[in-house]
Amino acid sequence: MEVDREDGRSQNQLRPLACSRNILHRAHGSASWSQGDTKVLAAVYGPKAGTKKNENPEKACIEVIWKPKTGQIGKPEKEYEMILKRTLESICILTVNPNTTTSIIVQVVNDDGALLPSAINAACMALVDAGIPMKHLAVAICCCVAKSGYVILDPTKLEEQKMKAFAYLVFPNSVRSVLPEGSLRVEGEPIENGIITSVTHGIMSVDDYFYCLERGRAASVKLSDFLRRNLQQQSTDSSKAG
Repeated sequence: MEVDREDGRSQNQLRPLACSRNILHRAHGSASWSQGDTKVLAAVYGPKAGTKKNENPEKACIEVIWKPKTGQIGKPEKEYEMILKRTLESICILTVNPNTTTSIIVQVVNDDGALLPSAINAACMALVDAGIPMKHLAVAICCCVAKSGYVILDPTKLEEQKMKAFAYLVFPNSVRSVLPEGSLRVEGEPIENGIITSVTHGIMSVDDYFYCLERGRAASVKLSDFLRRNLQQQSTDSSKAG
């Protein structure tokens, strides 16, 4: 079933993507990420000696600080911090710099939907910019389920408000982008069809969830291609500048 969206996109069409790295000179790594009118900045500081309370000193610690566009941080932002922390910990190699803390500060510039996936994408690119050891990159997408049952990807803020449920999904970046040819495993774990993070809100049937997974995985390939082109382009630009 075809669905008419106010901005003219199809159900599975993402908004225009934009990403820049090394935009903040005082941070060890930084990136901006935009999907349509949603824009997030991420800055990485560290690794610095010492870990936070209740963290394992034999591993590196990831700290996430969420800064909303206006006002104080609330319960939703605290949840975002927790999801981001767990996601980033799962893709970073935490044994390389034990007993250190790397801080990621996420600044919301504008929220027009799919804010958390945009923040995850920005944070991943900022970690790359900072040279933090990582198993692989990750790409995040938001899938929404309407009351009538149809599913859309990358919703605007207005579309989010009309949906009965949505899922934040984080997938490993395309295997061909991050692993040597012929290798399908990271630290012994297959990642071809893996999922890193899955968070749902609202009432969603099992069938709806698996359909969201299917559409999200297809979209992750497009996001992976965008990341690869972006990294290659900025590497080429850096080489020319050097």
